[in-house]
Formats: sequence, C-alpha cells, structure tokens
Amino acid sequence: MTIMRSMLFVPGHDKQALEEALTFQADVVVLDLEDLVPPAEKQKARLMVRENIKFCGSKGSEAWVRVNSWETNLTSADLEAVVCEGLKGINLTKVGCAADVHRLDWRLEELERQRGLEIGSIKICLLVETALGIVNAYESCAASPRVVAAIFGAVDYTRDMEVKLTSEAVEQQFARGYLAVAAKAARILAIDAPFLSYLDIPGFERNVAEGRQMGYKGRMIVHPNLVEASNRLYSPDPADVAWAKEIVKVFEEEAIAKGKAAISFNNKMVDTPVYLNAVDILKAQSAIDTKLSSQLSS
Repeated sequence: MTIMRSMLFVPGHDKQALEEALTFQADVVVLDLEDLVPPAEKQKARLMVRENIKFCGSKGSEAWVRVNSWETNLTSADLEAVVCEGLKGINLTKVGCAADVHRLDWRLEELERQRGLEIGSIKICLLVETALGIVNAYESCAASPRVVAAIFGAVDYTRDMEVKLTSEAVEQQFARGYLAVAAKAARILAIDAPFLSYLDIPGFERNVAEGRQMGYKGRMIVHPNLVEASNRLYSPDPADVAWAKEIVKVFEEEAIAKGKAAISFNNKMVDTPVYLNAVDILKAQSAIDTKLSSQLSS
C-alpha cells in the first residue's frame, strides 16, 4: 500500500535544507527542480539532486524529484540528470492532459532500459494545477500504471483562474473535490494542496479535515513545520483502529465462520461493507507502522 501522508518539497540546490528536512520523517521527500530553484541554479540543482537521491532514500523517506513542466523545455534535461538507482518517483508539474503523462512514461522507460533499472520501477505523481488540468484530470490520472498519486496545486490553479487564493478556500472547492474524485476513479491517491500558513496548526487541522472528507490521503508540504501534523492527521484515528479490530474479530468469528452476511454488534448492524471498511483501516495502519519502523531503523 502506498503511503504519502506527507510529501515534503525541498530546494534541489540546498544541501543544508535537505539534511534538515530528513530529520522530520516525511513519508516522501521531493527534491525540487522547479519553483523552489531559481533559473540560474537549475543546472547546479540537477547535479546536487542526483548526488543526494541515495542519501535521501537511506533515511527512511522515499526520494522523489519534481521536474519542470514540458512547456519549459527543461524536463528532458531534468530527467536525464536524475533518473538513477534509488529514485522512487517523478513529480510532473502543470499536467494538462494524458499526453503529458504518456510522454513522461515513455521517457522514463527509455532511461530505465539505458541504465539497467527495473522497467516501471520509477513512479509518477501528477501536479494538476490549471483549469485544463482539472478538466482532463481523470484521463491524466489513468494514463499510466506508473501514476500512483495526483496533487491539487491550488496556488497555480487560482492564478490560472484569475481569482484570489484565500484561507477559506471557497474558490477551490469544485476543482479540489473533482480532482479527489478523479484520483479515486483511477485508483490512485489524492494529495491535497500546500497549506501556506505553516504556523497556523489549528487552521491546518481544519483544512485537512475538509480535504479528508473529500477523499484526500496526504499533503504537499512546503515547510517542515507541518510534517508531524500531516503524518498524524492523515493516519487512522486510534479510536477507529480500535473499532476496526473489534469489528474484524467479531465479524470473522460470528459471521464469516458461521456462514452469515450480517450480525448485530453493540446494538448496530454490521454487514460485509462495514467489515471491509474495518479491514481497510487496519491495512492502512499496518502500512504506516511498517514505514515508521523503516524510518526509525535508518
């Protein structure tokens, strides 16, 4: 099971920022070649990112790289520089349609073959951040088996729509909700937009709660102050885990073992969908426990 509760973005040309970022135990550390890197530093960033991919991955977080969009004519150079052993995935920016994903899929396979890497081992996360990208979101999300997640890019989306980005996020509701639906339909993770007020933990918690009800499973993080809260808020609630353990035990013992499809438990009906929901909660918690164990041993 893919776990991306926190995706922490770090400037690719700043080694100190990377070393600091790894102490926060984000599920994914994304070495950035796009907006966090000034144009004059792009080539330096490519070299530094390649040098640090294995280092990043050795600390328990997955090492990903965000590359520039196809329209910049920088993407090919980015990929040429960073596709190597230890790279878990590529974040593609400004995804507008399925063709953008197909092009990346093709280029990744070519580089994997050239460099002796397992075909298909490098995954893709889409950044959907324009009106065109939202309209074509499902087709893009379903365009390749490499795609495991899609991020809603609220900052660029509101700029594209020529509306003000607000903390209430009313202007984002349609696009934010639609991307979550598109991602679910494509059987990938929906990752929510960055929350820029990184000192406002109560505000972040409210915003996460709204997004989780839409179906978001993790967060794009641009300041490490939010990593701990993101990991906590996108994990199953301990009370839900305790409930799930009870449901699985009683349903398997009193329903499945006795050929029944529904039982009464604590004055509530429990049928197969309720049981499967409990199983999903336990699977998610198990995957998180495994990732945490990996981080602690690194």
